[in-house]
Amino acid sequence: MSFPWANEYKPAFGLTQWLDEKLPLPRFVYNAVGAGYPVPRNLNYMWNFGVLAGFCLVLQIVTGVILAMHYAPNALVAFDSTEHIMRDVNWGWMMRYAHANGASAFFVVVYLHIFRGFFYSSYKAPREMIWLLGVVIFLLMMATAFMGYVLPWGQMSFWGAKVITGLFGAIPVVGEPLQIWLLGGFAPDNAALNRFFSLHFLLPFVIAGVIILHIWALHIPGSSNPTGVEVKAESDTVPFHPYYTAKDGFGLGVFLLIYCAILFFAPNALGHPDNYIPANPLSTPAHIVPEWYFWPFYAILRAFTYDFFFIPAKLMGVLAMFGSILVWFFLPWLDTSPVRSGHYRPLFRKFFWFGLIPTMAILFYCGGAPAEEPFVMLSQLASLYYFAHFLIILPLVSSIEKPEPLPFSITEAVLGKDESAVLNANPAAA
Repeated sequence: MSFPWANEYKPAFGLTQWLDEKLPLPRFVYNAVGAGYPVPRNLNYMWNFGVLAGFCLVLQIVTGVILAMHYAPNALVAFDSTEHIMRDVNWGWMMRYAHANGASAFFVVVYLHIFRGFFYSSYKAPREMIWLLGVVIFLLMMATAFMGYVLPWGQMSFWGAKVITGLFGAIPVVGEPLQIWLLGGFAPDNAALNRFFSLHFLLPFVIAGVIILHIWALHIPGSSNPTGVEVKAESDTVPFHPYYTAKDGFGLGVFLLIYCAILFFAPNALGHPDNYIPANPLSTPAHIVPEWYFWPFYAILRAFTYDFFFIPAKLMGVLAMFGSILVWFFLPWLDTSPVRSGHYRPLFRKFFWFGLIPTMAILFYCGGAPAEEPFVMLSQLASLYYFAHFLIILPLVSSIEKPEPLPFSITEAVLGKDESAVLNANPAAA
């Protein structure tokens, strides 16, 4: 959003003036992430994770391109080429660990970004398109991460691909032909590995394109903020640069400290030891699990253990797993409360902190646990609450709760009563 008080780009040198006339890229950057972009003055550190997610994507693309120069997408030599990268390529071990742990870091910051959106209702009008594009980005991330996990061609890579692609076989009539078509055969092999490598290389650039649309959609209504109150006057905003570039820079520094600590001191902490065993179609691992960032959805998939009339349990699990993410698309219309921020919604806040968050923690734990009791029963109860939270509790709470009084403006929430904002919003009061 371009506010009347936004700073105007004024090139100071001959070269920048010429460039501004021929290709106004500096002007675009200035107005998009510079001093020409006014943002709410009260953004907290939960608003850092969008920038961190962008940094993680760049990190993944750079390290991924370097790894692709040495990786061989062939079932006979894929595992050996991965070991070649680790042992023979200069700094290859660091590139691979940076890429593998970068995927985990990417999901950490994106999950925090999403749950910030849940708490502050960032999906509400006029920001529905931002939210919808964000869910699309998350689905693309999941597809990219799954195919990347297959590429080392270790035991967990092979059997993870076998289990996940097997989900398509649960679709009536077209499921089995679809699964064979996706794999290029009856089981993961050379054809599947080539396809997964090709798509794994392509999809990050698709994600980058959708992120551009995501940011473009963000700049139309402007950023949300912790109060959920829209900008009313110049006093409610500050230029993005230098205020939030500095804040984002500090957040990036903290992120890099944690990321580098894991990268150099515990690079395999988030991986699975079975993936250092070459893929063997004749030896099934005792416990097949996806990467940790898929565990909550994997728990929902395994929560269905009995057929329901003519619907097989496997099909219900697949539908529930995909439905657990697709339900996010409808949040702008399921949550009808006129108040955005959870800080001013006491009942919503209780269900968020004592309902949704513990439920996600249980699903996360059960997804990484063996498919046995009591984990299956806990997954079933948590899955039931998960869907009830979004489809029943959220609409009900938004219609019956009494929100707390909102501040008149962002400035009032930060500094106390703001007379100038009141006069600007209601000139008759003067």
